[in-house]
Amino acid sequence: MDIQLKRGLLDVCVLASIKNKDSYGYRIIKDIKPYLDISESTLYPILRRLESIGMITVRSEEYNGRLRKYYHITDLGRQRLSDFLLEWKEIDAIYQYVIKEVDAGDKAAV
Repeated sequence: MDIQLKRGLLDVCVLASIKNKDSYGYRIIKDIKPYLDISESTLYPILRRLESIGMITVRSEEYNGRLRKYYHITDLGRQRLSDFLLEWKEIDAIYQYVIKEVDAGDKAAV
């Protein structure tokens, strides 16, 4: 998969995972893991980038005697999710066309 496309998809997955409730790194990984393989070494640079462009904010809170960072989606992050859903409709239409043409080509070859 194209690295830029994958990066964009990972960004929206992270945003989606915190859309309804603030969360922390380990929890985000657990939430995404059933759908996509993501590691800490992949997640934390994404979180830093999303914070630097204003799509999330970060707060530290004590949990069991340690500081834990919680991530919160901003209005800009919510807008990115909304934009992604609109973009995905176009991508899905292209995918449907390609599948139809590939299937038609396979049937014609028989």
